[in-house]
Amino acid sequence: MKKKKVLFFIYQMGAGGAARTILNIVNHLDRKQFEPILVTLNYNGSYESYLHDDIKFIKLHTKRLRSAIIPLAKLIRKEKIDLVFSTIPNYNIVAILARLLSFSKAKNIVREAAFLGGTTRSNLKLRFVGWIYKFSSRVISLSKGVKENIIARYHVPEEKITVIYNPVDIGVIEKNIENGQIHDDHKHIFDGQSKVIITAGRLVNDKDHQTLIEAFANVQPKLNTKLVILGEGELEAQLKKQVQALNIEDHVYFLGFMENPYVYFAHADLFVLSSLKEGFGHVLAEALATGVPIVSTACRPGAVEVLNDGEYGKLCEIGNANDMAEKMYDVLSLTNDERFAMINKGLSRANQFAASEIVKQYEEVFRQTLMMEKEIVARS
Repeated sequence: MKKKKVLFFIYQMGAGGAARTILNIVNHLDRKQFEPILVTLNYNGSYESYLHDDIKFIKLHTKRLRSAIIPLAKLIRKEKIDLVFSTIPNYNIVAILARLLSFSKAKNIVREAAFLGGTTRSNLKLRFVGWIYKFSSRVISLSKGVKENIIARYHVPEEKITVIYNPVDIGVIEKNIENGQIHDDHKHIFDGQSKVIITAGRLVNDKDHQTLIEAFANVQPKLNTKLVILGEGELEAQLKKQVQALNIEDHVYFLGFMENPYVYFAHADLFVLSSLKEGFGHVLAEALATGVPIVSTACRPGAVEVLNDGEYGKLCEIGNANDMAEKMYDVLSLTNDERFAMINKGLSRANQFAASEIVKQYEEVFRQTLMMEKEIVARS
């Protein structure tokens, strides 16, 4: 069987969840069946260095998304691409238009990773996106909740949607923990008798670090604890002011973006996700794989699905600092046996998201899409 060429299109291989998902798929894709080609705009991304050497990586000579349509169309035709895979609505639209303009036999598969919409204006935009998706062969949703949203707001038929959870590269996480080290400037945070609570994510409204900080301020007087916040964002100054106002600045550490956050997770006593909403909650799956207990808001659809309604981690009410503080205290007060049991359950859940297994589901969708094309050609 001749290998099928799959073109993966994304804005850039930056530090976001979409790029991480693409990275995990292309690295694990079966090379006996598929030949992956990665295409981005003309940007440098932090995940580029993690791409396997056999992946053909092409950067278009533009930094504008709209300007990518024509050169991407030419590339699809030149490379004789069989499938074009993309993720996130704006990139998906560009990928579909480029494929149509390529006048080739290639097919589009698009992925939806977020629970979007809610306002009249955004819902109208999603209706337009859904209409464009008629020209794709398949829509992949990263959770059941996102699928329901695609049906309701995009008006995409249910039978066209396949749910595939985010792939987590457990092997890479384990290597990062084994070979990585806490930065010298940060070792004192983890070396003492304090219990360390950690979180990771962009410092933006949707992540609701404000509630986490307030919850921590409630826990800290009861337990000797520290809070480590990994990530960067527009709210950093505001959050630091909140910490100062609560008089907990000696116990809270803003460490910025970490290329290897997993070794930090593994050395912490608790991971907390305070988000208002998550399409999947990729960082939760990764945290489970590091062997750290979890407290998360019951943000739908992602966190609730990843933790299976609280089976693999404690869930608390969104935006409720008192409830979050109570759940944090409960986990930090577990006996050793209770803690190990929680960790082991979490590791078993993480294995269900292993990239090697999740990518098999992507491969099956790719094969089905190509088989449909063969059947159409045969009938004609």
